[in-house]
Amino acid sequence: MLVVPATVLAQGEKKSSEQAGSKPKKERKVERTILPLIAANPTVGVLFGVLPGFNWNMGTEADTRNSTALSGFYYTTQQQLFTSVRSNAFTKGNGYNLLTDIRFNLNSQPTYGLGSVLERSSIVGGDEEVSDNPYKKVPTNEMMAFNNFRLYQTIQKRFKKTNFFYGIGYHLDIFWNINDKQLNLDTTPQQITHHYRYQTLKGISTEKYTQSGLSLNATYESRDNVVNPYVGQLAAVSLRAFPKFLGSTESASQLWVEYRKYVNLKKSRPRNVLAFWTYGWFVTSGTSPYLALPAIGWDMFARSGRPYTQGRIRGEDLVYGEAEWRFPLQRTKNKWGAVLFLNTSTASSRTENINLFQNMVLGYGGGLRFMLNEKKRVNIGLDYGFGAHGAQGLFVNLNEYF
Repeated sequence: MLVVPATVLAQGEKKSSEQAGSKPKKERKVERTILPLIAANPTVGVLFGVLPGFNWNMGTEADTRNSTALSGFYYTTQQQLFTSVRSNAFTKGNGYNLLTDIRFNLNSQPTYGLGSVLERSSIVGGDEEVSDNPYKKVPTNEMMAFNNFRLYQTIQKRFKKTNFFYGIGYHLDIFWNINDKQLNLDTTPQQITHHYRYQTLKGISTEKYTQSGLSLNATYESRDNVVNPYVGQLAAVSLRAFPKFLGSTESASQLWVEYRKYVNLKKSRPRNVLAFWTYGWFVTSGTSPYLALPAIGWDMFARSGRPYTQGRIRGEDLVYGEAEWRFPLQRTKNKWGAVLFLNTSTASSRTENINLFQNMVLGYGGGLRFMLNEKKRVNIGLDYGFGAHGAQGLFVNLNEYF
């Protein structure tokens, strides 16, 4: 997606009060950053929207981690609507950690089948040449339109005074008005899409389905800042069960395992950091519908998979890894910085006998950072990435990618 910020409005920073006789104003408890966006690519046409970010602390800086939330509201000339609210919040004294992911989308995007073997033709078109370049015409042979509502809420309690948290969650995904644009069962031979083939083989509706269930969660969290860490690590495990009696179309279970590590390279410049991120997302039993299968770009903050489009790599099992070097561009100040990143994805399709790690898909690139709020470490990021088959993209976001 090509995204260009129109302007940036930052609110909530502590204001100076040097005028004689005036009292210093209190710092706002909730700091807001509003990033209007204009975007253009073949999938969405022209996109207009706003990306508000919020940072706050429910206790004091000494005993409570900062909380963060990102919202998004976008509308496109292709009559698409994207809305989201995603947050990572800590109550006073880090007593509880609350993770929220809410989305409502009227969506349209290409899909490419399951597994990370890219050198294969479409079921529909039989085209031998595959291109992910967003500045060329998006391949219409796998386009899908669908509506999606997501509600994920996890509540974890801190174990005594440690960095361990444990708790339960609820996870709901509803997909409806699914339209395989190139599916045509009236021709000879029939034009079959990857989505239709998978759904019919599994005996699931091709027009609408739901995944609804509960999770058990455990997290180790020692990062010094959740939006822009300089040191620390995060390890998380989430086992999710989606039984029919909770509203799922088909019973299934999934496992999410994640690890992040941050290594400071120079004590005198805390912003000089090597960051590592990896996660595994697996269907451990039953059958998950096509659009609810593990896929890049469908993690909580939709950060995995630069420079590919959301859902480019999808499978019944998915492993993702990324490394990023973050460094300052100024000798003593921290306003301007830059990053270099490298990531890889691999996915399986048990339905098509494509094994995990059979093929690794690479992405790489770099970008600039401008720190809007040095105390909270709130960044604006502008990245450009490259990948296989001409995939490339320009990405703008608030906070670090992970």
